[in-house]
Amino acid sequence: MPFERACQRRNIKLFVLPPCPPKLNGHVERAQRTHSEEFYEVTDTSFELPELNRALLKREVVYDAIRPSQVLGYLTPLEYPEQHR
Repeated sequence: MPFERACQRRNIKLFVLPPCPPKLNGHVERAQRTHSEEFYEVTDTSFELPELNRALLKREVVYDAIRPSQVLGYLTPLEYPEQHR
């Protein structure tokens, strides 16, 4: 895989977990599922880096400022700290 080869060239050690082990990293698995379902599966992009970066920046605004999160009491990540100051 290109990512693994790039890490090897830079002497970066990888600790790869088996796919979907919720007992090992449930928060990460849940976040990846959300990003897959709400971005990667529905975004029409060539996934060339400049185009992908633009799409991800737009997604970041939606995720942080528009999309409420159930775990945050249906507040957005930007609203949540304001409610708890």
